[in-house]
Amino acid sequence: MRRAMLALAALLFAGLVQASSIERFELYLRTTRSAQADFEQKVFDGRKALLQTATGTFAFERPGRFRWVYATPTPQLIVGDGERVWIYDQDLAQVTVRRLARALGSTPAALLAGSADVAQAFEFTELGARDGLEWLEAKPRDAEAGFERIRLGLSAVGVEAMELVDHFGQTTRLRFSNIERNPTLDPADFQFTPPPGTDVLGQP
Repeated sequence: MRRAMLALAALLFAGLVQASSIERFELYLRTTRSAQADFEQKVFDGRKALLQTATGTFAFERPGRFRWVYATPTPQLIVGDGERVWIYDQDLAQVTVRRLARALGSTPAALLAGSADVAQAFEFTELGARDGLEWLEAKPRDAEAGFERIRLGLSAVGVEAMELVDHFGQTTRLRFSNIERNPTLDPADFQFTPPPGTDVLGQP
C-alpha cells in the first residue's frame, strides 16, 4: 500500500511539473481549499523605481474568506469574511468596508480565495518560464477592475509569486514563503469587528 501511494504521488507530481501554467493554476484552485504563507511585497512606479517594501502574513479559505496582515512598514489588516472586505488602518483608527463582490478586482487575495471558476472573470495567457517559475497572465474582463493585469508565478506546489499592474503603470510584486496548503484555520481569523472608537467608512 505504501509503495502504491508513493508511486501515485510521484505520478501526480510528474504530471504537475509537465503541465502548462494554466493547467497548474486550475489544478491549484481545484485542490486548494485553504492556505497560509508569509509574504514580501514590493511596489514599483512606472519607471521601475522601488517605492515601498512591506512584509506580513496571508491566509485564505475559499470561497471568499481571507486575512492579509501587513506587519511592516505600517500595521494594516485586510479581512474578507465571505460577504464583505474590511480594511483596517490601526494608526488612523479607521476601517473601510465594501461588499466582497465589488472588491474582488482590487486585491490579490480575492483572486486566490475566490471561486474555482475564474475563467468567466479573467482572460489567461501563458508567459513561459522566468525565475524558476511558470508564469501566467490574467486580464480582468471587467473594465472597471482595480488593476490592468496580474501575473501569477507557479511552481509544482502552487502560486509562489504575483505581480499586479494597475492602470497608472505601478507594479506590485508579491513573493510567498513558508507556504502551507490546506491547513485547518481558525474561523475567527476571517471575522472582523471594528474596535471601539474606530471610524467606519462604507456600508457594514
